[in-house]
Amino acid sequence: TKVPDGAIFRAKLFEGLRLLMNGTNIGLGCRSRPFEQKNKNNKDLIFKKGEKMDSPLLPKEAGKFISENSKDVSILEIGVQTVAEMLFEKRNSKELDATGWKLLHDLNPQTMSEASVNWVFVTDTLNFSFWSENDDHKCLVKYKGRMHSGYWSLCAAINRALDEGIPITSASYFATITLGQLKYVLRSDTDVPMPLIEERLKVLKEAGNILLERFDGSFLNCIKKSENSAQKLLRLVVENFPSYRDEATFQGKKVAFYKRAQILIADIWGLLEGKGDGAFHDMTSLTMFADYRIPQALVYLGAMKYSEKLMQKLKQGTLFRSGDCQEVEIRGCSIWCIELILHRILELQAQRGCTNTHINSVLIDYYLWDYARDHRKDMADIPIHRVRCIYY
Repeated sequence: TKVPDGAIFRAKLFEGLRLLMNGTNIGLGCRSRPFEQKNKNNKDLIFKKGEKMDSPLLPKEAGKFISENSKDVSILEIGVQTVAEMLFEKRNSKELDATGWKLLHDLNPQTMSEASVNWVFVTDTLNFSFWSENDDHKCLVKYKGRMHSGYWSLCAAINRALDEGIPITSASYFATITLGQLKYVLRSDTDVPMPLIEERLKVLKEAGNILLERFDGSFLNCIKKSENSAQKLLRLVVENFPSYRDEATFQGKKVAFYKRAQILIADIWGLLEGKGDGAFHDMTSLTMFADYRIPQALVYLGAMKYSEKLMQKLKQGTLFRSGDCQEVEIRGCSIWCIELILHRILELQAQRGCTNTHINSVLIDYYLWDYARDHRKDMADIPIHRVRCIYY
């Protein structure tokens, strides 16, 4: 039976109204995160204590959903197999072991202490947006005779400040830190400053005040409340610290990435070598940390592919907004791609009678992130997706 044209029009109209009432961008199926919406004074809106949060799909489920509905990013089975084989050969190396977090990176704290835990909390609270407009002209921090860029410039700056007697990892200090003080702590040894300094000030002061109000000034007390559960700690972090609420809307569903929240837990796990307060029994529930380096590596290694339209935008240096559809697709497909690689590694171990009970998505992420930095010149033809935000 033919449906009258008027009925079709009314059905489409009502569906459009329903989507608009739900806050969905009808054209793209995506919208930006609440943290990044602006008020009339052009200030970021920040979640308030006690504000109701809708439950999003958690990162693993979000990655699967996004990959199943992605239009401009695809996962390639043959590439997944290739990367799995490469990582399988390294299954017993320090690069795929929790102890590698300290052994392979001397800027990370080398002692298991409360002070080290708070160092991790501060660095991961500030762990976002380090990419440079020009690779030949970037923010660099000199520490102990070596120049450091990207995330390591932050670590070097924190260590430099501690050496100078500045208590930058003490909540009582950074809860009231001024812009001038933070600029000094994070000062560059080139004429290129660290990006988003005012945003870093905002999230650091906010985190410091919350630590003082709810956790007696130490992130270790937050960890203890998790009862050795990575998922419980993830909820504690996301519910208590607004800047860690890394969420978006895709195809009408709220999806979570929680890049910084997950890497915070993983770094604590690495710092404590999976022991004591860091003996999380459910580390396999965490995913990779959806940033701009791992997707680049996955495309380079043939495990993911961008559409021509998306690749053209990347090569033109398009600046995406956090929450844009293509940005969400890149991050979501990266999560699910790593899950498929992990699944294939576990299959290879079973087939070949090998075991490594420690392998998980976190360790795969750590390895590929280092791989991407080590092979950045080889991957120059595959641009990162550019986003300036507090989430990654």
